[in-house]
Amino acid sequence: MARTATVRARIEPRLKDDAEEIFASFGLSTTEAINLFFRQVSLRRDFPFPVRKPNAETRAAMREVLTGEGLIECDGVKGMIAECEREDA
Repeated sequence: MARTATVRARIEPRLKDDAEEIFASFGLSTTEAINLFFRQVSLRRDFPFPVRKPNAETRAAMREVLTGEGLIECDGVKGMIAECEREDA
């Protein structure tokens, strides 16, 4: 089968280096590992590992983190502990 398609992706250098080290331990090049992943997705019609979508509660928490909504500022560890104790009361 002729390989004519090209895949380009931006990835963190550390992640790339770490993954390539693991691929090499299996005797695979990065290209071979990507082809293996794509082949498995194609055969399974799904990811070859569990991937879960976040539920509504998790999405809301993620949105709060990204927007800073509900953010409480504390003066050091003691202030943070005091704030947590107030919330528990």
